[in-house]
Amino acid sequence: MIPAEAIVYRPNVAAILQREDGCIFVAERINIKNAWQFPQGGIDEGEDAETALFRELEEEIGVKREQLQILQRRDGYRYAFAKGRLKYGFYGGQEQAYFLCRFTGTDADFNLDATHREFATFKWIKPSEFQMDWVPKFKRRVYRQVLQDFFGVELA
Repeated sequence: MIPAEAIVYRPNVAAILQREDGCIFVAERINIKNAWQFPQGGIDEGEDAETALFRELEEEIGVKREQLQILQRRDGYRYAFAKGRLKYGFYGGQEQAYFLCRFTGTDADFNLDATHREFATFKWIKPSEFQMDWVPKFKRRVYRQVLQDFFGVELA
């Protein structure tokens, strides 16, 4: 196992979209049945986290900046990839800034084919309905912490 301090973490953003009724957006990965997650993606060189957030949301799910209002931001969530895998031959994990965003659009505003399709479908759930077996084991600690930090929800 690689010691945590030896891992180079890729800067990354993740978005929790929330409707007025309190439900949050989760999307099912196209290549893994029943693997649901929040949209996320890397921060490109020269980008700040907010710019990356809005770019990723438009690329992954077709949502425009005008349909979003940032409510909260929390930084410092980290995970290492499983089995010592490296992304781009360099990054051993991700360090994420999570954004809670009010979504002001409708389901018709989503376009999962916006750039490159990553998700098969999406749904709205209450934060307490999130299931840890939806995400790979190496991401579960982060998801537990995020749901606790943003919603006060403790999931097993």
